[in-house]
Amino acid sequence: MKCPFCSYRDSRVVDSRAVEDGSSIRRRRECPQCGKRFTTYEKYEETPLVVSKKDGRRELFDAKKLLSGLLKAFEKRPVPYEKIQSIAESIERELRMNSDSEVPSAQIGELVMQHLELTDQIAYVRFASVYRQFADVKNFMQELERIMGKSKAEEK
Repeated sequence: MKCPFCSYRDSRVVDSRAVEDGSSIRRRRECPQCGKRFTTYEKYEETPLVVSKKDGRRELFDAKKLLSGLLKAFEKRPVPYEKIQSIAESIERELRMNSDSEVPSAQIGELVMQHLELTDQIAYVRFASVYRQFADVKNFMQELERIMGKSKAEEK
């Protein structure tokens, strides 16, 4: 690693430690030429994940966009922010593990629906009403009845 102070082409590692839950490494380095110390970070390079939309467009996966959608669904619900963040991270992890570099937006929507249904039924219905684009109250009621039927079956 080139020294940022004197541009000497080598440095030695003084200390290394994992940061960001082990997804990167922080290294303290020292230049043998000028003796100054500096910090570098080493992180694995992720393959970009491309989302293919219904209309044929493609865009890069945006974890912030996913988190924003989840926050809207959980608005005014008693679910801690850490849990919502954990759901977003879990969905991204599943997408990266189960797909190549391109994933249909419908797959993301279905994963979100699965996680919401397990976490908070109100958030699930909120998200479903937008995601499934309910045309009228009848469609909305059908989804509610499906959830209520599932809840009753689980109680038995």
